[in-house]
Amino acid sequence: MPLSFAFSTCPNDTFAFHALVHGLVPSHVRGPAIAPHMDDIEALNLRAASGEAEATKISLAAYLQLRDRYALLRAGGAAGFGVGPIVISRTQREVGGRVAIPGNTTTAALLLRLFGKFETIPMRFDQVEDAVLRGDADCGVLIHEGRFTYQQKGLVLLQDLGQFWQEKMKCPLPLAAIAIRRDLLAQAKPFDAALRASVDYAFANPTASSAYVKQHAQEMDPTVAQRHIDLYVNAYTQALDESAVERFFAIAEEQGFCKPSREPIFA
Repeated sequence: MPLSFAFSTCPNDTFAFHALVHGLVPSHVRGPAIAPHMDDIEALNLRAASGEAEATKISLAAYLQLRDRYALLRAGGAAGFGVGPIVISRTQREVGGRVAIPGNTTTAALLLRLFGKFETIPMRFDQVEDAVLRGDADCGVLIHEGRFTYQQKGLVLLQDLGQFWQEKMKCPLPLAAIAIRRDLLAQAKPFDAALRASVDYAFANPTASSAYVKQHAQEMDPTVAQRHIDLYVNAYTQALDESAVERFFAIAEEQGFCKPSREPIFA
């Protein structure tokens, strides 16, 4: 049976995993056959929480609650280096009031909680901008392409939560990673190698995935999609920063966002 591999429709994922999905990685590192499943990151987080996902992209904040069921791989993740989810509004103001967030289980939601305590309104990531524009929310937390398009809609930046993390923690911000169910750990090593080979292929052939990226991007402007890729596909996508992940989990435990687990983080 193919390994079900879930990832988002965002340009960084379609760029990074295009080669794996289309059989373009070298045969000696191809790993298990996969069956791709695509959705937005909050839907993927909830799918993992149900136990349905076998291998999946997952927000680090969501993984905090699922560590006993899943282990992290080292390739295929996403991190911000001084950048991350952003808080926007219609006018310059303090962050506060009703804040629209891209789902309760996202790393963006956790970062906002580290930044301060606010009334939050969870919704799909692509609904946040419109909720703020309509006045249904006073502020909104944007992820994915939203960080590149909010100004075109007349919105203003209040805070980059990735910059806040970098200044506070002095390390990259782990946003998401690939997790595999612990009952499938026998496939972890070859699948991790295939993921890294797919990212390597993307770097070596940066235009090969253009049609695939465009097909799935919420924002069809190729310039916006490329900016998204440039920001979030980097050396961390080839091999995540284990110390940054461990720091993230330690902070989350200190803040009471999750309970300690005896299970190792990494497969």
